[in-house]
Amino acid sequence: MLALESNDLRAREAIEIFCYQAKKWVGSFSAVLGGLDTLVFAGGIGENVPVVRSRICKGLEYLGIELEERLNTGNEGIISTAGSRVVVRVIHTDEELMIANTVCRVLDFKKEGALL
Repeated sequence: MLALESNDLRAREAIEIFCYQAKKWVGSFSAVLGGLDTLVFAGGIGENVPVVRSRICKGLEYLGIELEERLNTGNEGIISTAGSRVVVRVIHTDEELMIANTVCRVLDFKKEGALL
């Protein structure tokens, strides 16, 4: 979708809304928690799309979030600056396994060889 954003208004708006909503959740949770120690990006977008991580974090410097763009672009494990008050991490998640485990738990699937 990022490749379409320069020519497709709908793609650009979809990306803007996604980043805005993620930023809103970070702000909401940090307010409820009284601040942040760590911000974690995971899953397909969180693990693999540096430009989206950067857009989400832009404007959150007041919370102590400072990205190191070189680390962010390289999809490193820690993408915050050394002086950032909040550690920003990129963590691999096996989403399919998590979904399968949840389904097995909900269905009370205890067959031998099950994922749980």
